[in-house]
Amino acid sequence: MAGGMAPLGVKKERAAEYKGQMTLAVAMACVVAAIGGSIFGYDIGISGVNTMDPFLERFFPAVFRRKNLVSLNNYCKYDNQALSAFTSILYLSGQVSTLAAAPVTRNYGRRASIICGGISFLIGAALNAAAVNLTTLILGRVMLGVGIGFGNQAVPLYLSEMAPAHLRGGLNMMFQLATTLGIFSANMINYGTQKIKPWGWRLSLGLVAAPALLMTVGGILLPETPNSLIERGRVEEGRRVLELIRGTADVDAEFTDMAEASELANTIKHPFRNILERRNRPQLVMAVCMPAFQVLTGINSILFYAPVLFQSMGFGASWSLYSSMLTGAVLLFSTLISIATVDRLGRRKLLISGGIQMIVCQVIVAAILAVKFDADKHLSRGCSIAVVFVICLFMLAFGWSWGPLGWTVPSEIFALETRSAGQSITVAVNLFFTFIIAQAFLSLLCAFKFAIFIFFAAWIAVMTAFVYVFLPETKGVPIEQMVLLWSKHGFWKNVMPDMPLEDGWGPGGDRALTDINIHK
Repeated sequence: MAGGMAPLGVKKERAAEYKGQMTLAVAMACVVAAIGGSIFGYDIGISGVNTMDPFLERFFPAVFRRKNLVSLNNYCKYDNQALSAFTSILYLSGQVSTLAAAPVTRNYGRRASIICGGISFLIGAALNAAAVNLTTLILGRVMLGVGIGFGNQAVPLYLSEMAPAHLRGGLNMMFQLATTLGIFSANMINYGTQKIKPWGWRLSLGLVAAPALLMTVGGILLPETPNSLIERGRVEEGRRVLELIRGTADVDAEFTDMAEASELANTIKHPFRNILERRNRPQLVMAVCMPAFQVLTGINSILFYAPVLFQSMGFGASWSLYSSMLTGAVLLFSTLISIATVDRLGRRKLLISGGIQMIVCQVIVAAILAVKFDADKHLSRGCSIAVVFVICLFMLAFGWSWGPLGWTVPSEIFALETRSAGQSITVAVNLFFTFIIAQAFLSLLCAFKFAIFIFFAAWIAVMTAFVYVFLPETKGVPIEQMVLLWSKHGFWKNVMPDMPLEDGWGPGGDRALTDINIHK
């Protein structure tokens, strides 16, 4: 391993000296900022308009005609690349825009990206609600994607940096909680607007403007994070904000860690190049694998196309939306479970237990469809109830594990100098895989039929093993001291270069991070 390297920002363990508690300032900041998550979730759930007849008849007439053909294979009725593009273009646009959001987030602050995202959401909502042709509809989705790119880049960072270390996991899950609330809200709205013909779909697509307006106003009114202020040279203002959000003037230890991290961050002119260095290898691997695995659980396929999926299984239009609403409610409830347990049980236990339950659920659904459902028949009532029940169990497991933690873990592991670049990579990878799955799922469903669930179960097995072997427990570790974590991990300590830190902290030091309950 290379030696003689300068300390990576934070030079001394000070976690035990951190002061502060949950304050009104943190609560308000987290709630308003997490509205960005609700918009992300709403845009996922609102894709359910793709089963409404007036919507299909106006924009996708070929799918509308095929939908009512009794002779057509049930798995293939919605296999249309243009219809898939309506969903997937949102995420391709988001992937590109999140890379542009990184320098904005770093050079102008987290609030700047939140405001940019809110404005983009407002424009996209207006275009979609007023769409008269497919071009306008797709352009609106592109603008919503820009909003997702900026919002998903900045909001998780904002929440991680505002939250006290001992509450960071739960508070950072406000993003995922808001996402699940957005999905549930979209399902509820779709269920109601399907009865408003022929313009109910316009209401569904346009209502995203409400949280977008709140996000924009909130971004203007919220304080900037102290980490960002210090990084940009506004040190005294950064300390004042830190004292405000911690509810105490005794913030010397945390302020010193931020100052040391900022000192290094300001020497890094090319964070995307820096993130490729060996000392950032563990974080880079997590920034790529965690969001990719989150999508490969198959969750987005269920969320995007739940009404389509349920209709393909023989549910009526109303019942398919009702089933989507039920699964969205379960996802919302399970996220609350995760918030309540993540800082007590830790990230690893939730990810591994959730992974095992999701594998079982995917296999059971595949088995039911293989035995009881043919391409030209409908499921019996009993089997339909069983499928919805098992999918709800799948949602429950995802909601307490990979749903929130797929965002939380990458947002909390990067050093300040690579944090905005790391978050951009996380979001870009997530949106890239989301785009691929969204565009390909209807064709995969037509080709694989029931085996599509086995396909996703295999990926969940891989990601569960990945967490067991490669992910250290980050529970309770101050965000500016994550660098100490990797040098103590059984695998990553062999990858990391030597880091001569003060007071014996380093790969060979005797003082393990036991004070903050770090283990493999």
